[in-house]
Amino acid sequence: MLQLQTIRDNKDEIILALEKRNIDARPMLDNLLQLDEKRRTAQTKLDNVLAESNKISKEIGVLYRTGKAQEANALKERTGTLKEESKQLGEELSLAADELQSLLYQIPNTPHTSVRKGSSEEDNEEVFKEGDIPVLDTSALPHWELAKKYDIIDFELGVKIAGAGFPVYKGKGARLQRALIAYFLDKNTEAGYTEIQVPHLVNELSGYGTGQLPDKEGQMYHVTADDLYLIPTAEVPVTNIFRDVILNQDDFPITYTGYTPCFRREAGSYGAHVRGLNRLHQFDKVEIVRVEHPTNSYKALDGMVEHVKGILRALKLPYRILRLCGGDLGFTSALTFDFEVFSTAQDRWLEISSVSNFETYQANRLKLRFKDENGKSQLAHTLNGSSLALPRVLAGILENYQTPEGIKIPEVLVPYCGFDMID
Repeated sequence: MLQLQTIRDNKDEIILALEKRNIDARPMLDNLLQLDEKRRTAQTKLDNVLAESNKISKEIGVLYRTGKAQEANALKERTGTLKEESKQLGEELSLAADELQSLLYQIPNTPHTSVRKGSSEEDNEEVFKEGDIPVLDTSALPHWELAKKYDIIDFELGVKIAGAGFPVYKGKGARLQRALIAYFLDKNTEAGYTEIQVPHLVNELSGYGTGQLPDKEGQMYHVTADDLYLIPTAEVPVTNIFRDVILNQDDFPITYTGYTPCFRREAGSYGAHVRGLNRLHQFDKVEIVRVEHPTNSYKALDGMVEHVKGILRALKLPYRILRLCGGDLGFTSALTFDFEVFSTAQDRWLEISSVSNFETYQANRLKLRFKDENGKSQLAHTLNGSSLALPRVLAGILENYQTPEGIKIPEVLVPYCGFDMID
């Protein structure tokens, strides 16, 4: 979340920045600052009451020791009044602090200066494109029909077991899925990321720490009996490793990669664009997460973008990169680049990765800090990216690599699969 002091000092600049998200933040920020003033006034009153109470307690002790019991007893009546005042002020302070925190959770991150205003994905800015779109045979099929033809993904069986959006991978389809996971992890560890395995369920604090709660509460699966949430991405458990942590400057950069299944309710998703692997409730993803010194985070973001480029280049898939506009930017992100692979059989672009810099937004929620050269605590910057999300990568491979004889396997994946053709 945004820092309260930053809002106090830069209210007009924040209002202007949030206009890129099509948000009129002035009423919300005015309300927040009024509430903050109320909290600070209550805190000052409480401090004064406690100070007076402490002073009187000392005076009572002196009076008793000097034989002035009557005067001491008179002062005792005042301490009772002060105790009641301090209790009331403490309750007011606690209530104001809770309301303030709730309001802060509702304010999204301010977009980076390079983010342009826009209302939807239609306003995103294409910044890079690479790869030739293959010319397919007129009999080319979309991936869900290829999956059925070669018996590698069973969507109906998934419906039987769990429901729509929970596919069953079979035979060479399952092996290709496993190969992609291993390949992505190997590429990430070769680039210096430390592989990590994390829980697939998180507590409420973790959801708030990375910003999925309360913003995306309706999209998360909630295990109510244990008050745990199934993770929507490995970003949540991996980043929360650093909740309430104070780092040293020489700890940077911290780089992790991890594979997890991801679970998303995707409420309200329907239509032709969610067929097959296009949108699922459970899917596999390999993630990269970085914790960076603020002065290096945008250089690190550029490096993450180049890293994902290299993976897609090796897979020989046509792709493009979009800089998201304010209206399509994630709640917690300051700057996001989306990668999309071209699905030739569907004749459309499919998002396969988001690479984002959250600056201090998540770190402020997490209380993730470091000691600067003067020994002062500062908030770190957090970043994450998909490297990569499997369903649409798999869809792109199936569709773009199909031939009349079968589906070729990208050359770099053959050693991982143990076969070079699905037929």
